[in-house]
Amino acid sequence: MRAEVVRTARLELVPLETGHAGEMAGVLADPALHAFIGGAPLGAAELRERYERWVGGSPDPGVLWCNWVLRVREGRPRLVGTVQATVTGGGAVAEVAWVIGVAWQGRGFAAEAARGLVALLERRGVTTVLAHIHPEHRASAAVARAAGLAPTGETADGEAVWRRTAPGR
Repeated sequence: MRAEVVRTARLELVPLETGHAGEMAGVLADPALHAFIGGAPLGAAELRERYERWVGGSPDPGVLWCNWVLRVREGRPRLVGTVQATVTGGGAVAEVAWVIGVAWQGRGFAAEAARGLVALLERRGVTTVLAHIHPEHRASAAVARAAGLAPTGETADGEAVWRRTAPGR
């Protein structure tokens, strides 16, 4: 499996490149994005270093990192966020995550991107999709639900574990 372009109604999920760091630093610059995950926004140079590591791939041959930036297709194309999948279990399990810049939140982009990502993963043979969501992050829980994930009642590192099992599995 590898990251490939995924098109949804309003977005393109574009495989991450180090060259996206400059624009993404602006998209991710609002400290409010870190309310549930901690930390602080990274500058363009720091984000470029992170993206270089991600694009280089996991040092563990049993782990595949797939990362996308989200580009709005209408009007002037612009980046608005990211989605990612960490694939393990011989390609059967994927942990997913999403981030939408504050200026573009509330428009359904995260749910649309998450649905597109889950559909791609299932077409590629992933049978279990997981997400770890802060228990107070209602917007992220709504995204997970829209992508077909359900809470498991389990927690990991203080976050609720959500799961989707591919239909017919």
